[in-house]
Amino acid sequence: MKVLIKLGGTLLEHAELRQQLAAQLAEVARLHSLVVVHGGGKQVTEFLKERGVPSRFVNGLRVSDESVIDAVVKVICGTVNQQLVSALVAQGVRAVGLSGVDGPLTLAEQLDPQLGWVGRPVRTEARLLDLLSGAGYVPTIACVAGDERGQVYNVNGDQMAVSCAAGWGASRLLFLTDVPGVKDAAGAVLPDVTLDQSRDLIARGVAHGGMQAKLEAAESALNRGVGEVVIAPGREPDICLRLLAGEALGTMVHAAAEAV
Repeated sequence: MKVLIKLGGTLLEHAELRQQLAAQLAEVARLHSLVVVHGGGKQVTEFLKERGVPSRFVNGLRVSDESVIDAVVKVICGTVNQQLVSALVAQGVRAVGLSGVDGPLTLAEQLDPQLGWVGRPVRTEARLLDLLSGAGYVPTIACVAGDERGQVYNVNGDQMAVSCAAGWGASRLLFLTDVPGVKDAAGAVLPDVTLDQSRDLIARGVAHGGMQAKLEAAESALNRGVGEVVIAPGREPDICLRLLAGEALGTMVHAAAEAV
């Protein structure tokens, strides 16, 4: 089975949690074909802050001029990616650090000129992922992509995960995040939501910001053929194997007319 796991950058800040997640990913990789996509927005914000560069966001997306793109490449493709790859290697995983620029793995286009060099993934090259995973490697992908003219784009990590999952033909897409799942208006975690329910949560402002982005990404993934999407708490012990074993943790997003 092809499994893609997206790790939020907040889960990768501290070495202890990073090592715990790497140990889980190692177990998944022994059982399934695995691709990992990761973010690192918080680390980029800290990097820029240390250099006196303010971060500006529009609808949850970081406005990205050349200085921000430079920081994104240094931090997400560099520090965050290589720390995660190193943690995986320490667990016996043949991890390979990549970004969408490599290959090119993922081509992108400019999302909105007002956002600067923020990109929308257009397509992901499945052959590269199949080549690596078929040879026993685990592609570990930073959420940066480029276009055919050589421009580098800052890409939302959830959108990057969807592009890779859809292009690769993943059966399961797991979004591991720092919240317990999708919540209703009363703050209770919903074990599953249909796409209609997801849209309603967004329309009523119950799901907003990062959760809105994840729900919209989940819908895109399902529409593009990914079999199952789950949004789950990355700090939960043994979360990866428990989810893959069918345990009801976090929130499953599905297209059915009625919840399953």
